[in-house]
Amino acid sequence: MTRVYRPLVSAKLSDLRPTQLTVGYAEVLEKRKQWNEMDKKARKDLLARHWFPCILGPGGVHYVVDHHHLGLALIQEGVKSIWLVVLKDLSWLEPAQFWRVMDFHQWVHPYDQNGTRHDYEALPRHLTQLENDPYRSLAGQARVAGAFAKDSMPFSEFLWADFFRCKLKPDMLTQDFAGALKKAIKLARTEQARYLPGWAGA
Repeated sequence: MTRVYRPLVSAKLSDLRPTQLTVGYAEVLEKRKQWNEMDKKARKDLLARHWFPCILGPGGVHYVVDHHHLGLALIQEGVKSIWLVVLKDLSWLEPAQFWRVMDFHQWVHPYDQNGTRHDYEALPRHLTQLENDPYRSLAGQARVAGAFAKDSMPFSEFLWADFFRCKLKPDMLTQDFAGALKKAIKLARTEQARYLPGWAGA
C-alpha cells in the first residue's frame, strides 16, 4: 500500500528519534560555537538549507539518519523546530521489518561509546539522550585537520573512531587531547587505515 506524505516537513527537534547511540561532544560544542558566531540572517539561512534526512517509521515517528550533532547543538542553543526531508515512508511496516530495512540501508548505527553493538531498543528516544564517544570527537577533529577525506558512506566517522579506539588509550584523550589528535592524524595516514572510507594515502 502506497502512503502519501510530504517529503519536506517542519518538525520539533524534541520529537526526533536518533538512529545512533552516541555523538562526539567536541563536535557538538564546535557547532554551538559556530552558531553563536552567526548573526540572525546566517542562522535563518542555516536552518533553511540544512534539512534533516529522516525515515518515517511505525507510529508516524521520524527517525533522523544524519545531523545528530547539529540537532543536539541546536537544542542546547534553544532552537525548537527544523526542516525534515523524508527519505522513505516505512510507517506501514511492523517494527521487526522496519529495523531490518533500516539495517540493510545502513540507516542505523546501534553501537555504544565502547564500540559494542546493542539491540535497537537501546537507541535513545531523544537527541538529548545521546552519549558522548570521545573517539568520535577525535575522528571528527582528525577529518577537519585533513587526516582523511569526508565520505558519503553512512556513519563513516564511527569506523574511524573504532580504528583510533584500538590504537590510543582512553586516558590520552582525556588528559592530552591535542597530543591524541596529532597521533590520530599520523595513524590515519598509515597503511593500516587503508580499508577505511576517505583514506587519503600514506
